[in-house]
Amino acid sequence: MSKKKWNRLKLVLVENDKSNKWLAEKLKKSETTVSNWCTNARQPSVPTLIQIANILGVEVGTLLITGE
Repeated sequence: MSKKKWNRLKLVLVENDKSNKWLAEKLKKSETTVSNWCTNARQPSVPTLIQIANILGVEVGTLLITGE
């Protein structure tokens, strides 16, 4: 049984040549928290998702899996 993927955060970080550590520092969150988001083990809150989009300079929709 595969785990449902809700976000594209890991892919968007790679596309922007950024690391989990970089994002964790920008958000003042632990690297473990960001890693959990990147592996879809947990999901960021909507306000945090908006903050991530602003930091990365992308639309919120870019961070989300659609069409599944």
